[in-house]
Amino acid sequence: RDVNGAVIASNDDWKSAQQAAITATGFAPTNDSESAILTTLQAGNYTAIVSGKNGATGVGIVEIFIAP
Repeated sequence: RDVNGAVIASNDDWKSAQQAAITATGFAPTNDSESAILTTLQAGNYTAIVSGKNGATGVGIVEIFIAP
């Protein structure tokens, strides 16, 4: 979310959107059910909110890269 709380992007199963662009970065997840988002952000404050599918719980990892 941006500084105003607006959702910038969301994703479940990374191949459902941006498959070619994410694959081209070399950072594509190895598991099709993982999430991945490729976006360009302006300088500022952002919040990543991770939640389980259908209210499930688990372990989440958020990684941010500068893509080539």
